[in-house]
Formats: sequence, C-alpha cells, structure tokens
Amino acid sequence: MEMGSSTSPPRTVEDIFKDYSARRSAILRALTYDVDEFYGICDPEKENLCLYGHPNESWEVTLPAEEVPPELPEPALGINFARDGMNRKDWLSLVAVHSDCWLLSVSFYLGARLNRGERKRLFNMINEMPTVFEVVSEKKPVKDKSSAAESGSKAKGSTKRSSDGQVKSVQKPAEESYEDDEDEHGDTQCGSCGGNYNADEFWIGCDICERWYHGKCVKITPAKAESIKQYKCPSCMKRGRP
Repeated sequence: MEMGSSTSPPRTVEDIFKDYSARRSAILRALTYDVDEFYGICDPEKENLCLYGHPNESWEVTLPAEEVPPELPEPALGINFARDGMNRKDWLSLVAVHSDCWLLSVSFYLGARLNRGERKRLFNMINEMPTVFEVVSEKKPVKDKSSAAESGSKAKGSTKRSSDGQVKSVQKPAEESYEDDEDEHGDTQCGSCGGNYNADEFWIGCDICERWYHGKCVKITPAKAESIKQYKCPSCMKRGRP
C-alpha cells in the first residue's frame, strides 16, 4: 500500500535516499513522539495490521495492500498480534527491527536499476544514519559474541605491523575494542569487495599500497597472517610480476 505520494518513483541515489529518510522519519515519529497513539491503534483484536512510513513523513497503521504483487515491498504483517503478549518496550523494539528491514527493502527495490557503484553509495548513505531499532531501543550496536567465537578469539580481528615488518595481532577484549575500532576505521573499506570496516571480522593490511582487506576476500586467516613478514595484496602481487 502506498498512499503518501502520487509522484513517479525516485530514480537517482539522492532521490531514493530522500525517500528513505522521509519514510524513516515517519516510522520514528510513530515509535517515539506518537508512541501512545501508535500503541493504541495496534489493537490485537483487529485484523493483520502493518506500519507504513510515507514519503511525506506521515505514518499509518492499516491493512496490507490488496493488489498482488504490491506496488512496493510490504512491511511486517500483523504487528498488532504480539502487542499484549510482550513487554511494551520489547514489542516496540521488535516493530523497529521489522521497520528497518522494510525501509531497506523499499530503497533497494527503488534502486534495482542502479549500477554497482550507485548501490554501494546508497547503502553507505543509509548506513551513516542510526537504525530505527537503535533509536527506539536507545542502544548502540554490540559485538556479536558468537561471531567472535567462530573466529577462535574474543579479540579484535585486525592486524598491525611494526617497523620491522612483523605481523602483530592487536589483542583487546571485544567489549572494549568494538566502539574504538568503529571510530578509528569507520571509513575503511575492503579493497576487494568494497565492504565497510566491521570489528567482528578479520582484516589484513597490504604493506605496499596500505589498503585493507577482509581476510576471507584474500584467503588469509589470522593464523596464516602471523607467519607473514610483509603482506602484498593480490593487486600489488600482479603489478610486481614481469
């Protein structure tokens, strides 16, 4: 269902981001400033209800679209059914998570015809903003301990080198290092896949071009990195061949 705008769908990265921002603002208003009104509308005795954010920054709780397939991806169905069976704050956080998923799905539906670089730029612009869940729950992202366990350590996964070229792991407890890592390397992108820095993953830096890579993208494990005196990324290796 789309009742907030009769104009043609946005086409450029900037237009899609503007659409995302407006819908996000509408959802946030429903879950914060207008939360009492929103909570009252979501009566479990009613039919399957959805929370919509519109491009004019208005929000609406109503039944899902009748047309199949719908004009745009649909938000989570039946958000009202779980209202009375959960703590109010937990229920609002659940709605926020589903709303984040919906906002992203709408943006990338509208951006289906963008090229790879444009899609990456769109995601980076969106990723600069706190998620609806983060705002509603008043939480910052926390390190997933299960991911740390899979890597065999609770320490940060990136590596640094001393002046003699030796690879040295920077061992910090995950709880202390996560936010510092995000602040220090927030703009770092993988030289292979273009993904943004994430403290949950193992990274390795090239000693030649000084670019950083996901270990998985260049097939380097933390254990293998310990035995490398000077790491050359695949691009530098190719340039070094006769």
